[in-house]
Amino acid sequence: MLSRLLIKNYALIDNLDIAFDKGLNIITGETGAGKSILMGALGLVLGNRADGKQFFNEDKKCVIEGYFSISSYDLKGFFEENDLEYDDETIIRREISVDGKSRAFVNDSPVNLSILKTLGERLIDIHSQHATLQINTEEFQLFVLDAIAGNESLLEEFRKELQQLRQIDKKLKSLKEESRTANAELDYNQFLFDELEKVNVREGEVKELEEEQSQLENAEEIKRALLASNYLLSDGEHTALALLKESIQQIQQASRYFSDAEELANRLNSAYIEIKDVSSEIANQESAVHLDEQRLDEVNTRLSDIYSLLKKHHVDSESELIELKNQLEEKLQVALNHDEILAKLEAEKQKQETKVLQVGKNIHKNRSKVKSEVEHAVQNTLAHVGMVNARLDISLTLQPLEKVSSKGLDTVQFLFSANKGQALQPIHKVASGGELSRVMLAIKSLVASKSALPTIIFDEIDTGISGEVALRVGEVMQGLAKNMQVLAITHLPQIASKGTSHFKVYKEDKENKTRSNIVLMNEDERVMEIAQMLSGANPGEAALAHAKNLLVNN
Repeated sequence: MLSRLLIKNYALIDNLDIAFDKGLNIITGETGAGKSILMGALGLVLGNRADGKQFFNEDKKCVIEGYFSISSYDLKGFFEENDLEYDDETIIRREISVDGKSRAFVNDSPVNLSILKTLGERLIDIHSQHATLQINTEEFQLFVLDAIAGNESLLEEFRKELQQLRQIDKKLKSLKEESRTANAELDYNQFLFDELEKVNVREGEVKELEEEQSQLENAEEIKRALLASNYLLSDGEHTALALLKESIQQIQQASRYFSDAEELANRLNSAYIEIKDVSSEIANQESAVHLDEQRLDEVNTRLSDIYSLLKKHHVDSESELIELKNQLEEKLQVALNHDEILAKLEAEKQKQETKVLQVGKNIHKNRSKVKSEVEHAVQNTLAHVGMVNARLDISLTLQPLEKVSSKGLDTVQFLFSANKGQALQPIHKVASGGELSRVMLAIKSLVASKSALPTIIFDEIDTGISGEVALRVGEVMQGLAKNMQVLAITHLPQIASKGTSHFKVYKEDKENKTRSNIVLMNEDERVMEIAQMLSGANPGEAALAHAKNLLVNN
């Protein structure tokens, strides 16, 4: 329930603080007094986008707060899911700064407009004279049936199963396309794969081959250098080893008289052993180096093959060639095995289609069960508000699976006739504006009686009605208010007289500025307001008496 609405610095409103009743709240006022401003402010609290800067004072920010009593609305789960602090008395605040930026808060926690709008839809249903256009849409007509049938959980299940079916179908189409492409390129991909498989390059192989190629191409120079080095160490006339050996002998003689020389001799001897070992290794290496023209040809050929593949496939390394070969192998496998994979997916799709159809048929069954209930309830309400010959017939048809939507398998049409002898036709073709308003009121009354909607707002839906019909419309609203909070903005005294609380919106000029204001009227003020609605600005005794009579009868 909307218990309080606080508006500061919005449009023509400087500062308003309104406390609403839990029953039927009537709001009246002259055209242009500010009723639409009031609804605009409430819309901002419920998540509508701020349309520009609408400030009473351009130097101050705009603040709008709605206080909602929600203890019986089962919203704790919503608050937990969105990480919001729950309170039985929840405050929604909307702020618009002087630069036009907007912020929203729920119990002082910042929220985005998406969350705010979702919460707002759980708190208030606004029904305006323009909302009668909704009745022509299949979405709204299905919503009516589902609300009465209690299809909410089934529809959620249907949407999940349908989404799964569409994902499988998308995957199947993609795989079929891939298979067609793979089959078209099968021979070429096989040729590329065979070429890579034949070369069968290893990671790091190019570097190894290039090093071997360098050795083979320079084998003669390498052997010459190794032989020359070994000649100087051990094979020449005055070799390094011979000179070291003679040096060791000289030091050893000195060590008989000079003790430090022994250490020097040991170090020279270690050097002698190391150089002798190096000399032996050089000899072995020299023997291992061969002038092998055949192997050089093999290395050159191997490198040429790898270089050609790198250039052909526009890659820089062996690892990229290996990856390319793996990718080609996968494509070949898809092309060769696609029939098996497609058959598996087709079976999965068929199984999912069965699930979707089953849930969809359960939804259709529930809708079919309540179809007559909706028709009779709406017709009874319409008869009460002066449309005694009105008929509503709901056409509900199952559609093939390829035409389903997230709303189920059904297509629906509300067929309507307002008068005797008039053929049933789509409702928007045969109903006038006033008739549409009454039909919509009847439908909203039915839906509200079956749902947990806490507050409904009727924004000037009394277009095209008057007299006794208006009185009956007021009675319907009055009946609704026994179970839920109702706010009704009206120009009709018959409806205004039905309220448990009556607010008047008015304009006043103060300090060179026009302001919109709202006041809760007492009984005497209500009599005057309703009398003025009946006869004009200066009501006579008859109008005052009529106004009192309307109020007394309620």
